[in-house]
Parts: sequence; C-alpha cells; structure tokens
Amino acid sequence: MSTSSSAQAARQRLADQLREIREDAGLTGRKLAELAGWHGVSKVSKIEHATRPISAEDLRTWCRVCDVPPARVEELLAELRSVTSTWLTYKQLNRGGLRRAQESVRDRYERANQMRAYATKALPGLLQTEPYTRAALRAVFIEQGVEADDAERDIAEAVAERMDRQRVLRRPGARFAFVLEEEVLWHRTIDRTTHIAQLRHLLKAMRRPAVSLGIIPRQADRTINGPGVWPEESFLITNAEQVNVELVSGYLSITQPTEVAMYLAAWDRLFALAVHGERANQIIGSALESLESH
Repeated sequence: MSTSSSAQAARQRLADQLREIREDAGLTGRKLAELAGWHGVSKVSKIEHATRPISAEDLRTWCRVCDVPPARVEELLAELRSVTSTWLTYKQLNRGGLRRAQESVRDRYERANQMRAYATKALPGLLQTEPYTRAALRAVFIEQGVEADDAERDIAEAVAERMDRQRVLRRPGARFAFVLEEEVLWHRTIDRTTHIAQLRHLLKAMRRPAVSLGIIPRQADRTINGPGVWPEESFLITNAEQVNVELVSGYLSITQPTEVAMYLAAWDRLFALAVHGERANQIIGSALESLESH
C-alpha cells in the first residue's frame, strides 16, 4: 500500500462511509462479520480503519448485509475503483498490456489545459521520438515483466498510442511546460543514432508555441535562493489538480489539495533554476555535438 497521503486519504474516505453505513444499519462490527460469513471481527475493523483494502466482492456483501440501495452500491463501487487507481503497482497498471496502459491515461492528456513535467531520468512522453519511445517501452516490458500474447505487437501498438497522444501539443489554448535536469540529455540508455535524433527533435519541439522547455544546468547554483534546491523524483502536474509520479514500485496519482500544493511549490523552485530559450538551446546543442563527434 502506498504511503502517499492522497492514497491514504482516499482509502479513509471510503472506509468512513462503510463505517457509517454499518452504524446506520444498527449493526456492530461483530454482527456484520457474522452476517457476512467472515471469521471474527478483525476484518471489519481493519477495513474501517483503512488498514486493509476492501475488494469489490466484500463491498457488495457489506452493502447487502446493511441493506444498501442498489444505486448507492454502484456509487461505492465507483469510488472503490477510484481509490484503487490512486496507487497502482506496475503489474496492475500493465495487466492488460502496454497498449491498454497507455490508453488509460489518454483522457487526462486530452482534457488538460496545462501540464507541467519535471524529469530527472527520461524525457517526458510528449517530447519523445518514436524510436526513443519504442526503446523505453521495450525496457518497461522486460523490467516489469509485462504479460502479452504478442510482445512486439503490444509494444508497437503502445508506441503508436503514445505518438498519437502528442497531438495535444497542437491543441489551441493548452500549455505544456517541461523542466529537465541536464543529465537527462546525457543518459545513454538508447543507441547513439536514436539519441542523436532525439536531441534534434527536442530542438524542434521547444519551438512549438504551446511548449516551454527549460533545462537545469549541471553547474546551476542550487543555493541561489536560500536553502539548497535538491533534485526531486520526476513528476507530472495536470491543471494544478493532479500529480502523477512514476516510482520504482508503482504509479502514484495524487489529488489531495495539500499534497498537490507541495508539488506546485517544488515546481516553482525547480523552474527558477532552469534556463530557457537560447541558453537551453546551447545546452542541448552541446550534448548533441558530443554525441556526433564520437
């Protein structure tokens, strides 16, 4: 279970509703467990304290025992699905293959009026070339043990989905800001030809009207505004309402306002360190020149 306050708060909200439903039905935890056919009261207690996730089957049983109307049951099931998606292991996210995982986030990109992405490891998907994306998703396939009947077809379809998603960069009124640690330009996780093409693509992408691309130089003085500004985990902020973080163990979706505010503050600190325009162009050009000369 994720330690994110957003994930925990979502679980607790659902747990509180289930406790209220039990109390309104005039049942003790022990009586509910008895009517549900569960051994002992500990299961009920853990669910109500949000220390144990409830399954859809158990939620339906809870509602049946407490005589909850069908419409309310559907509302609770929908909330359970939302709670479950707050924290997803990569096994859960990619259960249906890489293509479906990519499709699952399309709506968020298409509805976004503003996106802010900070990257420390890899280039954000909206800035990737097709070969770079293919290499990245193939690595995901191998590292995370994604199951698919036809691996190459799944990768190809996932790549196509991500490339099609880049159309949002042309949507009128939408704005996309990116801040990259300079090291991202130098990480040799792809072959030299793909790397060169990717850096050239960055130079073109930063000229798009809807795109702002900033780079934090290796030599940036991170103490210039007081306490040192340390690198953070890569994150994506959508409409100042949701933050997504890809961790080693899973995919985190943050919507708790206080926690979103922390990422917005982190973005401001990091953005202040970044250079843009011609200076960013020069940094990319330096990395590109090094690759082309070796």
